[in-house]
Amino acid sequence: MFYPRGLRQKEELAYFAVRFRTVELNNPFYRLPPPDAFTRWRELTPADFQFAVKASRVITHLLRLRDAAAPLALLLDHASALGPKLGPVLFQLPPSFQADLPVLDRFLSLLPAGRRWVIEFRHPSWQTAVVYDRLGRSGVALCVPVGGRIQPDLVTTAPFVYLRMHAGQAPEGAFTPEQLGSWAARILALERAGKEVYVYFNNDREGHAVRDGQRLLGILGIDR
Repeated sequence: MFYPRGLRQKEELAYFAVRFRTVELNNPFYRLPPPDAFTRWRELTPADFQFAVKASRVITHLLRLRDAAAPLALLLDHASALGPKLGPVLFQLPPSFQADLPVLDRFLSLLPAGRRWVIEFRHPSWQTAVVYDRLGRSGVALCVPVGGRIQPDLVTTAPFVYLRMHAGQAPEGAFTPEQLGSWAARILALERAGKEVYVYFNNDREGHAVRDGQRLLGILGIDR
């Protein structure tokens, strides 16, 4: 699930670590934490825990992927304090950012090998075979946004899959049992095909993210 921005206590962090083994850190999107914050999160979590990191809005919203080498290097310098617990790094583009292949190509060329990179497009002009081919050639995952601004294409472009569960069809954005069952079946199929699947819920109004995450784990037969 997404990392709650107010989460600070060791006991609270352990609560999420025991149940989910991964969280998506949203706070670097708004303000990049210092390296010692990443070190502290690394030290507070179990050995098999992973953190996904949502990249700074400076890269995605201010620069719009242009001239991003310096802020990208700064992000990696800080987040590398997570050590082996650094998982996927997500770039969520603004919904007004329309497809621009030359910009995408230059940005993809900046991404160092050996990391798990993810891009979430929020304008439908990016949903083309050419864009997916560019991602696939670079090993960058296409984020699958569920219940977001655009209808997702169920396409995989990397050895792993990244799902962001924005909103379900139940009241207040919760996911229905039918939706969770359907996505559980897709997750199992992807795993059988050799893909590692990351799933994050951000429908956190009224605590739905935690409950939906727990329900999905139950359907998948994962005991946390």
